[in-house]
Amino acid sequence: MAALLSELIGGLGDQAPGPLYQQLHRALRQAIANKQLAPDEALPAERDMAQDLGVSRITVRKALDALADEGLVTRRQGAGTFVAARVEKSFSKLSSFTEDMLARGRMPRSAWLRRSDGAVTPEEAMILGLSPATPVFRFNRIRFADEAPMALEYSTVPGFCLPSKEAVATSLYEALERHGYRPVRALQRLRAVLFTDEQAGLLNVNVGAPGLLIERRGFLRDGRAVEFTQSYYRGDAYDFVAELNDGSL
Repeated sequence: MAALLSELIGGLGDQAPGPLYQQLHRALRQAIANKQLAPDEALPAERDMAQDLGVSRITVRKALDALADEGLVTRRQGAGTFVAARVEKSFSKLSSFTEDMLARGRMPRSAWLRRSDGAVTPEEAMILGLSPATPVFRFNRIRFADEAPMALEYSTVPGFCLPSKEAVATSLYEALERHGYRPVRALQRLRAVLFTDEQAGLLNVNVGAPGLLIERRGFLRDGRAVEFTQSYYRGDAYDFVAELNDGSL
């Protein structure tokens, strides 16, 4: 970055009362919100920030940790700390979270909340077109990009699609493709939500923060449904885009 950080955010003594790391955290968060620090912009090294601002490296590290917990900055191994860029997700392409993140140069990761098998519920049977008591697998995860929590994902797939629940390691779509059941088309529905206490805790956002719920049903070429996924995306990290035309193309 061309300008010194102190020139962008001012002296910490001018900030609201509180520990220095909290003052720095608030100042950096405001600079990101005001676009003074651009998406994907590299921040100075901790040592340089500490020297520029006249604070300790521990103060700088604690402020950056708080920003990382909020998903506002990302740390890249061997490269440094960067302002997080919003993810632009296209509705025109059927792709997985893992594929989306890798395509944007970000490192995907999952934390399992639940991985189980059992009989289909009445709601799942109706959505997936399955008979009562049909076996299904359920995969509930927190999805991360560059160690920042981005979404909660709850997926159900029919039992015939996978040999076991352990077949899914990182990417559900990779596992489905490996066994010949990757969906080729999908129906999606999007609506705005406010995160509950539990959801907010898992995503490190405030209770009642805005989010986006995407419900997806994925289908094989022969019309069979092979996926029902509900994904709760952070509203501060995602933009969803769709290409439209007037039907004459």
